Amino acid sequence: MARIELGILAGYDGSASSQEALAWAAAEATSRGSPLTVCQAWAPGYPAPPGEVTAFDLARRSGERTLAQGVQLVHDLMVPVETRPLLAAGPAAAVLCEHSARAEMLVVGSRGQGGFSGLPLGSVSAQVAAHAPGRIVVVRGHWRRVPNHIPPLIVVGTEGSDASEPAVEFAFEEAAYHGTALLAVCALADSPGNLGAARQIKDSFERLIDRYEKAHPEVVVGRHVTQGCGRTALLGAAGEAQLLVVGARGRGGIEGMMLGSVSTALLQHAPCPVGIVHSA
Repeated sequence: MARIELGILAGYDGSASSQEALAWAAAEATSRGSPLTVCQAWAPGYPAPPGEVTAFDLARRSGERTLAQGVQLVHDLMVPVETRPLLAAGPAAAVLCEHSARAEMLVVGSRGQGGFSGLPLGSVSAQVAAHAPGRIVVVRGHWRRVPNHIPPLIVVGTEGSDASEPAVEFAFEEAAYHGTALLAVCALADSPGNLGAARQIKDSFERLIDRYEKAHPEVVVGRHVTQGCGRTALLGAAGEAQLLVVGARGRGGIEGMMLGSVSTALLQHAPCPVGIVHSA
């Protein structure tokens, strides 16, 4: 399949956050038996007359050094994974969005080099989460697995809609690969205000989880249906999670928005890595 050509694609810029993302991506590639592609995007400067050392040359050389550091970091982790370097010219968000179409998933840190100190989410991470196709994981908070300990939960938020099904599929897949339980959360307070909507959403949620539970009998599944709002329920559940997975947008929200309010809140405040899955 074309989507797995790059395997697990990790954005790397040398920042501490991107180092965490690369370590997460390496562990994920090992679990899946997939190659790991380390991507460094460098921004070229304006060309100068031939024979001169230009900002273009300096930017490329800096990108080459950073990429080599990322590949060495994976080797230092001593994980049995095939590592592929990818040096690409252009703005980081645009480069990552373009190449993510050929990857199983795209993994980035919550904040890269530069930007404003203290921001919970960097601009590249936000753009990638909103616009990159398929599966995007933003690594933040706790996640490192401890040997001989029961692995934490995978948590997925869904209201049973067709748009959220790819997120449910990804969450079940992750739980199966990592041998852990899954908690499915449905928040009824985020449902549209029409009569009977809450009951319809609960029924859709149960049917969707039933279907994937039958397809993955090896996964132990818990369900939590709450009358509260989605962001509160999911942030609460994320305290015991190794990964929190949601669709890019829910049933409500403004038409045309790439990320809904719940997804945005989780990316900014979740205490663990967040998976954002865009529907086809």
